[in-house]
Order: sequence, then C-alpha cells, then structure tokens
Amino acid sequence: MSKILLPFVLLLLAVIIAMSLDRRLPRADVVVAQTTDCFTLDPQRMSYMQDLRIARSLYEGLVRIDGSDGSIVPAVAESWTTSEDGRLWTFTLRDDAKWSNGDTVTAGDFVKGWQRALLPDLAADYSSMFFVIDGAAEFFRERAAATDAHALSEDQSPEAAEALFAESMSRFKETVGLRAIDERTLEVRLKEPLAYFLDLCAFGVFSPVHPPTVEAFSRIEPSSGLIRQDHDWTRPENLVGNGPYSLVRRRFKRDMRLELNPHYWNKDGISSETIDIRIIGDPNTSVLAFEAGTIDWVIDVQAEYKAEMAAQVASYLERHRDDIRDRKAEGLEVDDILASLPEPREGERRDIHPVPAFGTFFFSFNCRPELVDGRPNPLSDPAVRRALAMAIDKQQIVDLVLRTGEEVAESLIPPDSIVGYETPDGLRFDPEAARAELASAGWRDRDGDGYVENESGDRFPSIDLLYTLQMPRYRDMALTMRDMWGTHLGIESTLRAKDTKAYREDLSKGSFMVARGGWYGDYGDPMTFLELSESENGNNDRKFSDQTYDALLEEAARELSPTRRLALLHEAERILIQEAMPILPMYHYSTTYMYDPTRLRGISRHPRLEQNYWALEKITP
Repeated sequence: MSKILLPFVLLLLAVIIAMSLDRRLPRADVVVAQTTDCFTLDPQRMSYMQDLRIARSLYEGLVRIDGSDGSIVPAVAESWTTSEDGRLWTFTLRDDAKWSNGDTVTAGDFVKGWQRALLPDLAADYSSMFFVIDGAAEFFRERAAATDAHALSEDQSPEAAEALFAESMSRFKETVGLRAIDERTLEVRLKEPLAYFLDLCAFGVFSPVHPPTVEAFSRIEPSSGLIRQDHDWTRPENLVGNGPYSLVRRRFKRDMRLELNPHYWNKDGISSETIDIRIIGDPNTSVLAFEAGTIDWVIDVQAEYKAEMAAQVASYLERHRDDIRDRKAEGLEVDDILASLPEPREGERRDIHPVPAFGTFFFSFNCRPELVDGRPNPLSDPAVRRALAMAIDKQQIVDLVLRTGEEVAESLIPPDSIVGYETPDGLRFDPEAARAELASAGWRDRDGDGYVENESGDRFPSIDLLYTLQMPRYRDMALTMRDMWGTHLGIESTLRAKDTKAYREDLSKGSFMVARGGWYGDYGDPMTFLELSESENGNNDRKFSDQTYDALLEEAARELSPTRRLALLHEAERILIQEAMPILPMYHYSTTYMYDPTRLRGISRHPRLEQNYWALEKITP
C-alpha cells in the first residue's frame, strides 16, 4: 500500500470504529440515571456505592442479599456447611453457574478473586475485610514487606520479580485458609468465628474473577516486583462476568448498556433483558429527563427543589392517609398501594420516594478529660452529654431544617435494617430532664442570668461546634442546636465551619467539643456501627472508652449463639445511646428515588439499599 494512502486508510478505520462504538441502540427495557460514573468495574477494587451496585449485575458471589428484607440467599453456592466451632466453612457451588463466555464458574475462580484482594499490589480499599480469613493479614503484610525489599534490592531483573511472585503464591497456599477442594467445593478457614461472614461473602469485592481474562491483562513489574493490572480487562469487549448481565457498551461519563447474560444460571428469573445506566451529572437535568419520559428511575434525587417535591408527595399522602392505612393493614406493599390510588391532583405527586438508607447522621461528643488547649472538658461527664442530647428537638430539625423526609434517629443503628436485631430506644427530647441531668453534673443557673455555672461560679464554656462547609444544612442544623442549647440549658455555643481536610484534622487532634459525623454500614451486622465506639477503634474520634461496652463487644465476638450474640450487641447499643452518649444520633440517612410506581416495579425500600437491576420491571399501562 502507498505510504501516502496509509494515513488516510488508518484515519478511515478509526472513524468507522468510533461510529460502531457510538452506534444508536434500541431503547433499553429500563433506563436508570445516576449522577456519577463508576470508578472501576474491577470487583476487588470497588468501594463506591455506584460501583458495588453494578457489581451485582456483572458478577455474582457465593451468596447474595435479598433486597426485600436483607436476608442471605444462595447465589453461586447452592449450599454450605459450618464446623461446630464456626471457623471452617465449606461451600458447594451449583454446577450450572457459568461465565458470560460459557466457561464453568469454579471454586478456583473464587480463590483467584479473593487472592487478588489480598495482594497489596492491587491497592484495594477493602483488603482488610478479607483479614477474617486465617493467615490473610499475615500474608498481606509479608507480601508488602517482600515487594518493598525487592524495590531496594540490586537484582530487579524480570526473573527475580517472577521468582518473588512465585514465592508469594506458594506462601499464599501455605498460610491462607482458602482453598479449592475441587471445581465445585470451596473451603474457607476463619481465624475466629464470625457471625456475619455470609454477609461479607455477599459484598461485591468477594466476587470471583475469570482467571484467563484477568491474567491476560496482568504483568509483573521488574523494578517493584508488583503485579500491574491493565484495567482494559473491564472494557465491554474484554469483560467476562458471571452475573445476570453482560456489559455491551460503556461510554465513560455518558452511559452503560447491560444485556442479559445468556449463560446465567437463573436467566429465566430476570425481569428485564436490557438496562441503560445514564450518567447525568446535573441533578436538575436528571429530574427533567424523568419528566420528559426518557428516564425510568432517578437514583438519589439531588435537585435544588427536592424539598418542594417532597412536600408535594406529603400532600398527596395526607389526602389518601386513610386509604393507605387500610391497604397497609391488608398487607399490601408501598408501591402496590401507591399504584392503586387515584392520580395526583395539581400540586401533588407520587413519584418522589424518600427511602431509608443503612446509615445515620450524628454529632460526636468529645469525651477526652481535657480539651485540646488543656482546659477541663465538661463533656467528659456522661450526664452533661445526656443533657445536651435531651435538649435537642430532632423532629423540629427534620421537619423545618432538612425538609426532605429523613427519619429521626433515636438509635445509632437504623431500625429494621438487620435481620433479627431490634434497636433499643434512645433518649428523646425532654428539656426538663435535660436540665436535671445538667444539675446532677453540678451545672445550674446560680445567679439568675440565664446561664449555667458550676459550684465555683464559672460559666459553662461555650461549646465549640465543628461542622463542614460543603452543605448548607450542616450550618442550619448547627444554628438550630445553638439556639436549643441556649434556650433549654443556658449554654452558649460557638460555630466553627471548616473545609473537609481541616475538619478531619481537627477531629483527629480532638480540636472540637461537638462535631458533625455520619456512618453508612459496610455489612449487615450491628458491629459495623458499634465498633466505631470501641476504645481502640481507629474511627473513634471521640476517644470514648467504656470497659463494660468493650467487654460486651468482645463477648459477642466469641458467642456462637446468634440469639445470644444479638442480645449482647443490643445491650451494648443501649449503653451507648441511653447512658454513655458519646454519639448523638440525629437522623437516619435516606436516599430519594424518583420513579412512577404505576410504570416501574422491583425497587427495594429496605435500608440496605441492595438494589438489583435484574429485578426491575417496566409496566405497560
């Protein structure tokens, strides 16, 4: 071929390829909008909610979580057994589990996936979740030390790096309690019994991978000895998954198209054959797209006028309050009830749905004996913390400040979010009881000036209330709390707003008296919330320490009886929110969905937010 023509031919090929990749596809069965694109489609590297949500479509683990009630149900594993001491788990894989290219899913594929998570080379955010496996943490540290030493060694040849990796794999087999007995049998040995191990197995990072695909895009870097993963293995033309859907198109920050995996073992149970995920960064645009009929479900509505839309829904629900009550008594689900009601009137709507999430917004009390400047810390007294808690009218804050349908939190753990666990009652708004608690700690208005003093006549120090700048609601809540503490207790407050980086630095240094905080649960067990207040926990910014509380968590970790274990954790949370009060739960997080219940079904309202695209079903009017 002429050298002159070659560039033009290559350019033409590039245009043809680009056009084929950008071809117009038929409208999907269901179209979903989210504000942020996935950061990765590599299951072991996932940590963001949108990543983990799509993981449930492209991959499937040993078990999964039932979106309706949060229970564990079989997935690739058709059955499992546990040893008497709770440490040895044996999973039997179903024989019809297939990869999207038709290959059989084997126990070795799970070993490969979990092994990747335990390689520090991958820099996976959730590597530590696998440390519950016997020998896993030791292997992780050994591998990190070995690659660090290799990077400083004189011999950084490819042969030396390959020998190091071979040695690491040998050590993995010797030390980590994970092995494929045969193609259908996976054995996992834990370092100690773990009541919520199955819940971990349902987490996206515990998915298997297709070894030939992953290995084809991996290489050993001679200079560091690290495995380097080419992320092109997750491109649509390369990705081999074992979930209900295959990825057929991905246009970064634009959209993704999922199509039914023809080899999926339960393909007859999939409601929609095609799903489009549109990335719409502007929250107002996604609402307009829904109203124009091009979007079926907006995930996490963040439009500027969300509160006004929520008020329109509240008006509709209030008008039909009696019908809703009666139909709930009949056992109907929320979406069935809404779909059966008359059309909304002008100024009403039924397509905005605040759904409880598996998380809680709270304020942290600094429990250190001294403040950062050396002054005595009055909040080190639990009675003072209880007084501050009972002087806050949370319902007023939710109704008048937030106005987007959040549920007031009495407990740290969202109610009805964990199967078998009943949350204890917390302290409620009671100004009179709050003043009595404060007086029991030695603080009362001794001179009639409206402010409380101690026995020496020293006024209660102004509360340093720390919050972040990124959301106006944080400032609005802080202003309201300042007024409530002043009105009900005679305590002044000083508000201090910081950017996120400075806020985190102040938290770690203890440079606050009260600070905003929040937590989403990582797995379906009370410990995902309760461990925040263990004395030695890295997330215990309050430096709260209580021997009884720690002992209850330690006893629960050893307890094999599920009923007894949950009772111990219930008592631990009771101490936390009734007596010790290092954390003031304010409201449980919610996610606001936008969909028409007369046109779309299959969206879960359970707080775990385990949404499964395969359950979505478009209803034709």
